Amino acid sequence: MSYRKLSKPIAKSLKSPTFITPITTNPNLTKPTKPHLGPLPTVSLSLTSQQQLFQYLKTHLKPSFTPQDLLHFLSRKLHYHPKFTQFNIVIFRWASEVDSFRHDHGTYEWMVRTLAITDRFNDLKLVLEGMGSNPCPCSDGIFSCSRTEPIFRFAINAYSRVGRFDEALVAFENMRKLIDGKPNVVMYNIMINGFVRFREHEKALEFYGRMVNKDRVRPDVVTFNTLINSYCRNSQFYSGLDLFKEMRNRGCYPNVVTFNTLIQGFLKERKFEEGIKMAYEMLDLGFEFSIVTCEVLFDGVCRGVGVSKACDLLVDLLRKKAVPDGFDCLNIVEGLCKEGKVDRALDLVDELWGKSNFLSSITCTTLIEKLRILGRIDKAFSLIERMLNEGIVPDSVTYNCIVRDLCSIGRTIDANKLRLLASKEGLDPDCMTYNLLVFGFSREGRRKEGEVLVDEMLEKDFLPDLATYNKFMSGLSNGYKSVLRRNHVMSG
Repeated sequence: MSYRKLSKPIAKSLKSPTFITPITTNPNLTKPTKPHLGPLPTVSLSLTSQQQLFQYLKTHLKPSFTPQDLLHFLSRKLHYHPKFTQFNIVIFRWASEVDSFRHDHGTYEWMVRTLAITDRFNDLKLVLEGMGSNPCPCSDGIFSCSRTEPIFRFAINAYSRVGRFDEALVAFENMRKLIDGKPNVVMYNIMINGFVRFREHEKALEFYGRMVNKDRVRPDVVTFNTLINSYCRNSQFYSGLDLFKEMRNRGCYPNVVTFNTLIQGFLKERKFEEGIKMAYEMLDLGFEFSIVTCEVLFDGVCRGVGVSKACDLLVDLLRKKAVPDGFDCLNIVEGLCKEGKVDRALDLVDELWGKSNFLSSITCTTLIEKLRILGRIDKAFSLIERMLNEGIVPDSVTYNCIVRDLCSIGRTIDANKLRLLASKEGLDPDCMTYNLLVFGFSREGRRKEGEVLVDEMLEKDFLPDLATYNKFMSGLSNGYKSVLRRNHVMSG
């Protein structure tokens, strides 16, 4: 095997087919009626660059190369070249012109994947056509190459991803001619999902009809889930419900995604009781709720029926141990707070903690803020203290607000305990925290406790100068004296 002689380099764009030996005489690869390399990158190579590319090819790809050699060159050498990587299709097609060389599934698969990933769909079409006229050597026997379907699957998925369904259908038909037996159900699911994503509902149904009636391919749960979702998106929920019944009649068992879609459909149709019943039916059939299930169910019930009903439903499902760990009930707690049902929200939080379920920092701080607004500082302090004991760290703003509230009502000792507890959980006090505590101790006449904090501030460089230090110490001293005088007057 030897290299075909490259035509004389010309300083022009690589859109011209004169860069490498013309491919119009290719006996092994399907080509258009006119010589055409397809839309290559609009990069012009100078005379020197063309010579460099040819020299690079000669250096790394010796004569009598095999498909494995070409694959190594394309994937390990040319692919990482800063200047020539975009010309992999040119080298691929040039290799097809070399005497006694034939692409195998390895080179086809790498080239198809590369073109699909980089959205070079015109070149991709030519390569797929080449596979049809010059298939992998594995297909020379009785059976076709086992890699043919995966190669086409990647290409069809790429076409469907960008809505190029005409090309996807052509590739699908070409694949059917090359493989043994029927295509895998995954191939049909890719096409149907592509139609649904681009809201081509009727085309999705038409392809499904071809799948089950003409091609006799058995749909799976993914097929049904995709179509049920499409019905719901197109305001045809009851048709989706009929498909769900057909799904069961065909012996295909639903999964969590199926129930999530149906629950959401019922709630959108304002059939709230039916949606809730579907959720309980899901549990009766042995399925477990996912976080998505809970989000769909409780958000829908909150909007349609009310937050109180959603709260009752959540408590019942908690007691059935059906709520997955990680579900955040923020919407329910926030809704209860907006309706002024703070005690109900507190009970719900206690229920969640009692069942060892997840509570987010945002959920807790939302409730704390509402308690602060209502002046229920003691409850807010208890909640943030429990948060920290449970390993839930609040944000610094909420934390400092509670510290300030406690100091303002003469509970600076509790505020300082909160500081120590927060520090253990990784929430270090900032300058604002120390300022609040020091002023709190000053008002309460607790000079010793305040001096300890001022010394800590000094160690952490929270005091900009000596004057600020003296101001704090003087305030603590005056506060202490003022409390002494007040106590003396009261005792006298």
